[in-house]
Amino acid sequence: MAEIIPFKKRKPSEKHKGSTLCRSGFHKWQIENKPQFDVKQGKLMTRTACQRCGKVKTKAV
Repeated sequence: MAEIIPFKKRKPSEKHKGSTLCRSGFHKWQIENKPQFDVKQGKLMTRTACQRCGKVKTKAV
């Protein structure tokens, strides 16, 4: 006879871990340590990225 392998069913909390907060607008922003300079504006830019989803935003200092 064949060996029966049970499938492991993931919980909804494991399936959507971290993504539901980002979809609701609650990102976990972290500053990246690469200093950037915008030539057109002539200002330093602060680049932040979300730890959960990877979305990036920049802000002029």
